[in-house]
Amino acid sequence: MNIAFFLSIVAITLLITSLIVLGNRKTGYSHYFHTISELGEVGAPHQYRVAWFVFMPVGLLLLPVAYLYQESFPALASLAACVAVGYMVAALFPCDPGSPTSGSLRQSIHNLGGAVEYIGGGISLMWIAESAGIGFKVLGSITLGIAFALTFMSSKSARGLVQRIGEAVLFGSITFLVWLH
Repeated sequence: MNIAFFLSIVAITLLITSLIVLGNRKTGYSHYFHTISELGEVGAPHQYRVAWFVFMPVGLLLLPVAYLYQESFPALASLAACVAVGYMVAALFPCDPGSPTSGSLRQSIHNLGGAVEYIGGGISLMWIAESAGIGFKVLGSITLGIAFALTFMSSKSARGLVQRIGEAVLFGSITFLVWLH
């Protein structure tokens, strides 16, 4: 097993386990309606735990993946870096309660990190499609569509579900590609 595959599996396992455990501990939290960031929103009971023991480690686990592939597969390096940046920005700039599309300066920076993750990730997947096949172009289009949807979906909609589909595409693509290469 290569180190990049191991790191991506650890990142996914940490994220999924944390979503399940902390999602069950936050009163009223719904994986269907609420974004992942809302687990660590300002004032949340586990705000610092989510930032420093979930978001930051997930980002830091993906940075070496980006580094390891920067020469041999730069499109994959770009994808891993975009996701890493999204998570590290979320750790440093937790969202406002409810993770609105507009709000405080901190929320704007948080949203910018999300844009790097989803828009950068979608573009990276399209770049990957040039060498890995049209399926990744479809995944890139889905990811870009999710970025657009999350920008306009209300907090009473299925934002959580839509975001988790995007996360599955991004993390699944990274893990699959490092397994292949």
